[in-house]
Amino acid sequence: MQNEIHYLTDPATGDICCRIRHTSGLEIRVAEMPEFSTAYAQFSTRFGSIHRCIRENGKIISLPAGTAHYMEHKLFEKEDGDVAVRFDELGASCNAFTDFDRTVYHFHTQRGFDKALEILLHFVLTPYFTEQTVSRERGIILQEIMEMLDDPASQVFNQLLGGMYHKLPLYPDVLGTPESIMQITPELLRQCHRLFYHPQNMVLCCAGNVNTQQILAVADRFVKAVPMPDAETIFLTEPETPVQHLVSQHMAVGKQQFMIGFKSRPLSGRERLRESLLCSLTLDLLTGSASPLCRKMQHDGLINDTFDTECFAGEGWFALLAEGESDDPQAVQNAICTEAERILREGVDETLFSVLKKGAYGDSILGMNDPESVCTALTDAFIWDCESPYLRTQLLASLTPEDVLRCLRERFRRDRTCLSVIAPEPLQF
Repeated sequence: MQNEIHYLTDPATGDICCRIRHTSGLEIRVAEMPEFSTAYAQFSTRFGSIHRCIRENGKIISLPAGTAHYMEHKLFEKEDGDVAVRFDELGASCNAFTDFDRTVYHFHTQRGFDKALEILLHFVLTPYFTEQTVSRERGIILQEIMEMLDDPASQVFNQLLGGMYHKLPLYPDVLGTPESIMQITPELLRQCHRLFYHPQNMVLCCAGNVNTQQILAVADRFVKAVPMPDAETIFLTEPETPVQHLVSQHMAVGKQQFMIGFKSRPLSGRERLRESLLCSLTLDLLTGSASPLCRKMQHDGLINDTFDTECFAGEGWFALLAEGESDDPQAVQNAICTEAERILREGVDETLFSVLKKGAYGDSILGMNDPESVCTALTDAFIWDCESPYLRTQLLASLTPEDVLRCLRERFRRDRTCLSVIAPEPLQF
């Protein structure tokens, strides 16, 4: 079997990336940018915190919350010490993170890229788990969990996810809980590594001062084909409505912190990317700094400069989020819903829409001039089942005011909202 190589071109800029199906089954995506001195690499697997229920050969396997994150920590530790030291010796900076739908191991360097890439591929694909090392890690991760539990910004988000989702395992946190991490064993980690860290479930993305043939040469030495496990992640059908419309708790904060979630129908692949871009544009139109609503809420003292929005989407979930500080979060929630209903009645401000669309289009193009952003875009495209990382500009160009009206009608529904509030501790007398 030979490598399958395809070249993808951005019609807006002429940028080119190479998409390779390696003989091992690993997908490799490369954007050569020789005008830069820095090289970036990300080695990622479709294994995140939501992968909690697995069916292998007809048998159901339930994973404790936090397993994917625990795996991320333990892969750095080998019999001869911490892999990070080897990157430091090369002058390379390495790290990793676990998200809901992925785990990503990455580094950047200005020299010795090939050697750093060898280290990356070898340590991720060669697990070393012992009872002693796995047990030792529990204290470190427990400290992370306790810090997260004391962080209002983390709690307002996790609380919102618990208030929105009935069955999808977006909650508890990516880190897991003090109870769940006690269930993680070397045997469980080895099993998860076999199920999720095989080449057909992974992607290697490189951008910047890199060479495709050199990357392939390293992959040929370190990535071998392995039998693909007969396994799949099971997700239960998620109801369209939230668990509850209001969740709150008291913490040591000076002002109420809030997050509003609009739960809506999930999508996949290209459709999910287009809808995410549309929703981000609609959020800017509705509540962005140039919108009438934002100016009014600031004038009325409902929000301050901490106010922000985002589209939160993945395999099985799709939500629009607004967060910030306010003395009256429910008034903010009502104002957003009321403004969405007004635009549906009166129509979209097409001048503002055009300005915001052009801005988003320009930001998308400028973002692809940075090797780190390009590397992330290559990874995102794989995780989201999109062939090309250049789809963003094409899809942005296709958005219309009519799309915005549909988005407002379908995704800004009062009956699909959940409000998460962190309120100051009550005064003690």
